[in-house]
Amino acid sequence: MNKIKIKKGDQVLVIAGENKGTKGAVLKVLYNSNKALVEGVNTVKRHTKPNSENPKGGIIEKQLPIDISNLSLMTKDGEKTRIGFKIEDGNKVRISRKSKESI
Repeated sequence: MNKIKIKKGDQVLVIAGENKGTKGAVLKVLYNSNKALVEGVNTVKRHTKPNSENPKGGIIEKQLPIDISNLSLMTKDGEKTRIGFKIEDGNKVRISRKSKESI
């Protein structure tokens, strides 16, 4: 199992798949399955029967997780970058490989 370097709240860019080129914030990281929920990415429509939560039923939009390998972290300037680690003042900090600044 690879170490996941993307965390909740990060701005990411989808680099592969149906939603390629879409940007969004990470809502949740699913560590066991190497996937993440990204805001506005991989939305699907589900037809639901009436239930206690939705008494009328109907069509709802739902976000599905996307694989971590299809995501790339973005810098503050909006460029995609890889992630590295550095020790600063005794703390391990994530850094951008492209701009060498901490994330």
